[in-house]
Amino acid sequence: MPVVSQATPQERRYFWLLMLFAFVVIAAGMGLRDPWPSDEPRFALAAKQMVESGNWLFPHRGSELYSDKPPMLFWLEAASYTVIGNWRIAFLLPSLLAALGSLALVYDLGRRLWSRQVGLYAAAALLISFQFVYQVKRAQIDPLVMFYITAANWGLLVHMLKGPNWRAFWLGCFCAGLGVITKGVGVLALFLFVPYLVGVFGRWNGIARMGEGAWWRWALGAVALVLAMMLWLVPMLMGAKAHANDPAYAGYVNDILFHQTAGRYGKSWDHHHSPLYYVPIVLFTWLPLSLTYPGTLPRWWRALKEKDGRILLLLGWIVLVLVFFSIPKGKRDVYIMPALPMLAVVTAPYLGELLQKTWLRIAGLVFIGVMGAAMLGVGAVSLVSHPKFAADFATARGFDDGGHALWWMFVTIGAAQLLLVAALRVRKAVWAVSGGMAVMWLVWSLWAYPILNDSSSAAGLMADVREKVPAGDELGMVAWKEQNLLMLDRPAVDFGFTQPWHEQYAKAIAWQAQDPAHRWIFALDTVMADCVDRSKAVSLGHANRREWWLFKADAVKPGCVPSDDVDRVPQFSAD
Repeated sequence: MPVVSQATPQERRYFWLLMLFAFVVIAAGMGLRDPWPSDEPRFALAAKQMVESGNWLFPHRGSELYSDKPPMLFWLEAASYTVIGNWRIAFLLPSLLAALGSLALVYDLGRRLWSRQVGLYAAAALLISFQFVYQVKRAQIDPLVMFYITAANWGLLVHMLKGPNWRAFWLGCFCAGLGVITKGVGVLALFLFVPYLVGVFGRWNGIARMGEGAWWRWALGAVALVLAMMLWLVPMLMGAKAHANDPAYAGYVNDILFHQTAGRYGKSWDHHHSPLYYVPIVLFTWLPLSLTYPGTLPRWWRALKEKDGRILLLLGWIVLVLVFFSIPKGKRDVYIMPALPMLAVVTAPYLGELLQKTWLRIAGLVFIGVMGAAMLGVGAVSLVSHPKFAADFATARGFDDGGHALWWMFVTIGAAQLLLVAALRVRKAVWAVSGGMAVMWLVWSLWAYPILNDSSSAAGLMADVREKVPAGDELGMVAWKEQNLLMLDRPAVDFGFTQPWHEQYAKAIAWQAQDPAHRWIFALDTVMADCVDRSKAVSLGHANRREWWLFKADAVKPGCVPSDDVDRVPQFSAD
């Protein structure tokens, strides 16, 4: 097996400087905000309830079992809190570690398949891509599943291109299994077998052949895959069996193993888009890396004609992932994010040459210049003329001053980006692009997080609730969102989350009537309909683009129950 040369002190220094830069950009703002909708509060609430209840096997959303996603992210968030003791840091820590791990794997893959310089280019290309940083600065499942798939790809590619390396292969299969119990799609890494078999039978250059009698070693890869999955499946199924008398647990097993996987893929019930949905995603959300396409496409084609197995496996896998996610009707931009690290790797061998090209440097300057001009323009117009979009945004967020601080942030980012373009120009365009992206992420994280946190996380809203409901009184929640229960930070009674709103209301009113002097109801404006006298209720204002109220029994109109029409009001799935 080839021996990788030792890194020089300069190469080590460049790698660690890159990782330090990545840490600063991605970690900036941690501790300055709480979980923001739509997914972050849901996952943080599940993790928080694990810590408080001691039940880490079955996630809950309030009083209901939560079966939309496997519990891997919830475990890591709960474990992070157990170690750190601060939810503002703990809920983002798994994404930060997944990002740094993905960058390290991409670097190592580049250096093993080509050189250390290529590894640095690969990691830098991934770090500069918009979708990568945007997603890893959020506490969603996608950064974690991206890491596990990248780790699985690392093991399989090292084995298939630099092997035989059975330990790397088995590790890759094990990581694919961890990806499966993270979001179900970890098995995507195994798509590498398709281009690998093409390379083997087509005698492509650089493809490792394992020799005869290796079938049992291949089979151990399946064992490693299943073993990782069993780490969760076995105790989960045993736990469900122990609750055989409760149909909710049988429903949990059926939903998470079938409905949320094969059911969601075969009969998607949301986010419907055309088969070409991902074309603009790979063009625009992967900027500025996607600016290299005009240079890399002919080079990839030339490498394929020369039967370069490295390009075959990397590009083949990316294409298969794009095709796989283009088939179902349901599509989201984050679904294809695991392909981005491999795109960075397959682009990196040509970056040294492409970055010397004037056309690419100009394209980079135009990209940062257009972004800067847009930021500056939006901020300046909002400050000077107060257009309708700015006024509506300020109202929805509860800003009394029209959101001036936020618009000044836009002006600052735009001005800084344009200044970088003017100062560095074509000769140092690489630094202008890198600096422009860094300025955007750092200023946004350190400036916008504190400004938007109260309205985005419902922290301000729920602080108001705590102030208005006496400590000895009880609170019931109707038509609530995860951020409401998460940020309440005191016990509350819910009447289901997925239950129809009018049924929640009816149960809440019956509950309140048992102790009208000490029980309050927190409810969405819509669900109250005409059944609550708003003159006797407490308006809590707007948060997360919704209006909320608090009321006691004297505000309830006897015998009035909202119709089921309230359940069909748009619920703002993407806050």
